[in-house]
This record gives sequence, structure tokens and C-alpha cells, in this order.
Amino acid sequence: MPAAVLLASALVALAQNDTSNWYTFAPKNDFGPSVIGMADWFDGPAGKHGGVRMRGNRFVFEDGTPVKFWGINHGNTNNAPPLEVALIRAQRLQKYGINAVRFHKFTYGSGGGFGDPVDSTKLTEEGWTRLDNYVHELKKRGIYHGWSHIFGHQLQPGDRKRVLAYDEVVNAQGGFLKGSTYGLVNFAPDLQDLVIELTVNMLKHRNPKTGLTYAQEPSLAFIELQNEDNIFFPTTQNAIEKAPTYKRLIEGMFSDWLRRKYGTEEKLVKAWGPRALNAYPEFQKDESLAARNIYPIAHYWWYGHQGLEDQTRNKGVRQRLLDSAEFLHETQNRFYRRFVDAIRKAGYRGPLVGSPWQAGDNISHYYNLRSDALVGVVDRHNYFGGGDSPMKPGPFDNSSMLGQPGSGLLSTGMQQVAGHPFQLSEWIGIVPNEWLAEGTPIIAAYGLGLQGWDASYHFANDLDRFSDTLAIRDNWGIWNVDSPTQLGLYPAVARMVLRKDVAEGKLVHTRNVSLDDLRKGQLGFREDVEQRGDVKSIKGDVPLEALAVGRVEVAFNEKSKPTPPADLSRFVSGNTTRSTTGQLSWTRDGAGKGFFTIDTAGTKALVGFAPSRSFDLGGVQIRTDNPFATIFVTSLQKDRSLRDARSALITVMARARNTGMRYSADGKALDAVGTAPIILEPVRASITLNRPARTVNILDHDGRRTGRSLPVKGRSINLDGATDKTMYYEVVY
Repeated sequence: MPAAVLLASALVALAQNDTSNWYTFAPKNDFGPSVIGMADWFDGPAGKHGGVRMRGNRFVFEDGTPVKFWGINHGNTNNAPPLEVALIRAQRLQKYGINAVRFHKFTYGSGGGFGDPVDSTKLTEEGWTRLDNYVHELKKRGIYHGWSHIFGHQLQPGDRKRVLAYDEVVNAQGGFLKGSTYGLVNFAPDLQDLVIELTVNMLKHRNPKTGLTYAQEPSLAFIELQNEDNIFFPTTQNAIEKAPTYKRLIEGMFSDWLRRKYGTEEKLVKAWGPRALNAYPEFQKDESLAARNIYPIAHYWWYGHQGLEDQTRNKGVRQRLLDSAEFLHETQNRFYRRFVDAIRKAGYRGPLVGSPWQAGDNISHYYNLRSDALVGVVDRHNYFGGGDSPMKPGPFDNSSMLGQPGSGLLSTGMQQVAGHPFQLSEWIGIVPNEWLAEGTPIIAAYGLGLQGWDASYHFANDLDRFSDTLAIRDNWGIWNVDSPTQLGLYPAVARMVLRKDVAEGKLVHTRNVSLDDLRKGQLGFREDVEQRGDVKSIKGDVPLEALAVGRVEVAFNEKSKPTPPADLSRFVSGNTTRSTTGQLSWTRDGAGKGFFTIDTAGTKALVGFAPSRSFDLGGVQIRTDNPFATIFVTSLQKDRSLRDARSALITVMARARNTGMRYSADGKALDAVGTAPIILEPVRASITLNRPARTVNILDHDGRRTGRSLPVKGRSINLDGATDKTMYYEVVY
């Protein structure tokens, strides 16, 4: 390579890794009174307006008060901190505007849960003591919680006589799911009995701190039947192949279903075609109704566009696959109905979630989405960017969602179902992606705002302080809410969400689906799902830009109904997509980058790649020299706009790194992970306020006044993070 090229490459790498003017993120993790604190925004105790209910496609309290949940996840034993920590954690959540917590997978009998080590339908006394206390501390402060308690229900020795084949179940899955009912539970009544009994026992438990059973507890905001599992997901088939007793069970169930539909094997063969029986000898040979051994493939690939087309062309099995998919759908629905009926019989009246996990594309996807909608709340998970856990040197996804309106995390909104609440209960941008400060504003403004989503649960918060590095110490570390680019934005973003600054958009498109469509395998539109681990995206006939224009939904109809084309022409001009509300505008640059602006009464913001451009947002003007930045100007009061607020909060964030963290010249590979502490790229910006300010206070990283202030020239102020060394400023009018 010529010397000049080598030198140019070295200079680019040097510039990419020049952090000489970055400043150290140094919070004291003080959760007492501060400028950014939101304790006075909480209407405690949680449940004072009655329990949470589903009213059409919205959450309301029993007295009719509407509510949105801006929440986070805890995992495993972090759901029940020690008694001396529970108070600190509850205060921290309240300070940052978090009004709900998703309690995730805390019923394991080993590996980080409070399940009884003998009987899997019970929790330990110690577990209940800590859970009860934490729920009490949260409730006092107006913070709600939900149960995502089952992620692969772990069998215990006392369950042996209650299941068909204990040893088969224990060995059907690997990794942390080993020993669990994961996959098999979707069709096996004996395993369903255990998870249902566990949940009912939990609902019957009385919290001595509140005096209520959990069935009566109004601060229990939802119950999820199972986490990240469904009958179409490949793990179901994988488990079936390792559990011959359960394989015979589902084959018998399917054969009986076929006999009820067709009556005789002769009619079955006529409907399926001569090649359909025994088409998959790798799964089953000598299939017949008499032997009750016809195998339904529980794997979404066979029911997606590619699988259904390929298998029909090569094996002539279209009707077999369509029948299999319908059977799997009905079988999953039967499980969910049993579960829901037991929960309602136990006395719980709040929202219910089936499972927050999608199932490929085409008919498996929509059958599974319909199953979840029949339960109640439609809930989904998605992640974006980054690399593997744990974080390590090497290539990773360093792209930005801002290059395509509606992409990445927001694309999950393509699964919102008409007439049902929608929540995103796991999401985050994954380190070492450099643009993490884009994700939280996208979910808040476009998800809970424009799309009208009802709840967000950021994944995951398991510390009682900010983390020392971008990825915390264990294998879950790349999913880290406790970092400045995530929780550090909450004082602005939570205010915007809880005050409902961003209005819900008009309905701009509906995709129509019916059982007739699914039985025929003929949707009236094309849609493909791409999935890399937890990272998912949806692309199809309805352009992703629709999610940046207005509400998009799926409607499940009794009879087949055509899906019209999406016409967004009034709202898309060149590279800019505007919302139906006029409050949001998203511009892409054609090179994988872009930006959006927020212009509401209570919040003005610029997010993304817009150096040296000025934006007039309803009288507030923002300009930055940074190549990438997130800049919010937000009213600090819950009942006042920026026009009449006593004070406002300016929040600025760009990139964050560990000390010594290095990237390749093209930014597509991590060369060094680095160490503590975290350092922040300073933001330089000029802001013209919509009215004169008395003073602008520089705040510390906990949001307290430092005694320093900025000069105000008329209505204009200049921010220089390299000098100010902060992300927070208080404007006092």
C-alpha cells in the first residue's frame, strides 16, 4: 500500500479515537433532591386510582384516568433487592421518572431466582420477604410493577411424578434453559399445569406490607404468561426432537385434529396430495391417522414466505403446512385460554400478555400475533446494533437508526394490533454502537408519542447506581440502562412522556388479516422479518416511513378484507418525513445517517447528525457543531409548557466511551474495550430560548447546582461541554 494511503488511514484512525477534550462522567449517585429529580411527578401510592385496566387499545386506571408506563427491567434476584437496598433503588427510579418496573424471570429454583428448590410451583420464604418489601417501597412512591416471571419454567425434584417424562424435559434444552419446560409447555398440558399453578399460588400470596394478595394488588400492572416463547419458535421443535414422549404426544394431538377435520385418511391424502404424508422422513416415517403419528413441524421457517414456497415447490406439501400452522395456532390458544381463565379465577383483573416474542414472517407470524392479541396486550422485544456479549474487540454493527425513518427499534410498531394496548417490554441499543443516545428519544417520541404505545420497559437496570463502564461486568452487560446515554437522558425524556407532550398521530395505514387469509396462506401484502439473535427488523409493502408519519396497525377481521396501499405522499418530501401531528420531522441523508426534531409545547429537541445547521422549533432555536448529538430543551414542571414554565432543563448528549476505548478507522470494529471510568464527548451548541432567562445554571452529573452559571445574551446561550463538563443545564426564567 502506498505510503500516502497508509498515512491517510492512520490520520483517520487518530481522529476517530481522539478523545483528548472529552470529560469524565462522574456522578455521585445521589438520589436526594435535585433540579432533575421527578419525585413530585408521582401520584402515590401506586393504585390510588384503582388497578390498571385495558380499555380498548389503551391502559386506564379503574377510575378512568389514562396512564402510560415509562419503565425499566430488573432481572433475576435483582427484582427483590436486600431490604437495605430496596429504599435506595425505589428513590433512584423515582428520581429518573420511572413509573413502572418489569420483574423479569425471578422464579427459577436455581441460577438467580427465588423458586423453591423442591416444588417449582412455589417461591421461597426469603424470596417473598424481599419481593414483598420491594413492592411496598415502589408502591409508596407511585411506581407500578409487572410480572415476567416465567422464562423457561425450571422443573424441581418434587415435580417428577407430575409430568409425563421428567428426564426428557430436563434434557430437552441447553444453556440456562436446561431443565426447563421451554418450548414443550406450549402444547403439553402436564407442563402447563405447573406454570399455571405457580402463577395462581403467587396471586394468592398476601403481602404483609400491604395487606393485599397480589390478585388484589392494584400496583401489579400486568402479568405475562411466558417470556420469549411460542409454539412456532424453533426451540419448540428442538425440544420435541429431544423428548420422544412429548413428540408422540403432539403427533397424537395433530392426528386427532386431522381426523376431526377430514374424517378418514383417504380424504386426508386427497386434500394433502399424494406426496404429503411421509414428506419429512427425518422427522417421522410411516405416518398414518391410525398410528396417530403425523408430525406437525413446530418451526416458523416452514410457514414463512420462503419456507412455504420452497416446500410446496419441492415436496408438494402446501396443504399439510397450512393445516399444521392452523393446528399449532389452535393448540397455543388453548394453552393461553387455560392460563388466562386460571388467573381470572384467582381474582386478578389487570392486563395480561401472552408472550412478547414474534414467529418469523407470513402465516406463522400472524397466527402467533393473533394468539397474543386474544390474550390482551400485544407486547414485543427488539434490540439494535452492537455486537456479542460480553463486549470484546472485533467487528460489530455501528449503524444508526436515523438513516431510515421507522427502522430498527421503531419497526417493532408494525405489530401493533387494532383494539389492543401495545408495549415494548425489552429494548436497547447495544454497545459498542456509538449512537446509543438516539434510541431512547426514538422510543419516547415516536413510540409512546406518535404511535400511541402504552408502555416501554428498557432492558435492563440491575444496578443501584450508574455503571463504571458502558458494559457492566457480566455477560448481560451489553444491555445496560445504567449508562449516561440511556438513564442520563431520562430527566428530559421521562418528562416528555409522562406529560404526553408528543400527540398521538392519525391512523395512516391498516394491514387487514383474517383467519380465512391465514388458513389459505394468502395475505394481501408482503412482509419479511429479518432476525439476528435479539435484533429484528420488519420490511414489506408498507414502507417503514409510515411509522414516522402516523399510527400503523394490524386489524384481525372475521372475514377477508383487502389491504390498501399506503399513501404517505402528503407527509414525505424528498428526504424528510413529517408526522401527521406536525410535531415531529425526520430527515435522512442517504448515507446511513439522519436526524429528527421534536417541536411540542413542553419539549423542543434535535436528535442525530446535523452539524452546523440551525433549527427553529416554535421559537426555540438549536444549533450544534457536533457531528452527532441529542439536545433537549424541556419544561421542568409537569403542568407547564415552555411558554409559562418557571424553569427548563437543557440536556445534551453525544457519544460515550470507556477510557482507552478505541475503534477502527471506519468505525466498524472495536479495537480496544477500555476501562473505567466512562468519558463523554462534549457537546457544543448555541440555543436561543423562546423568552428571556434570568440565569442558566450549570448542573453536575446528578442534576444539582454547581454554583456555576452561563452568561445569557438576550435570549441566547452558548454551551461548551469541554469547559462546562456536564450534560445538564437549568434555565431559570
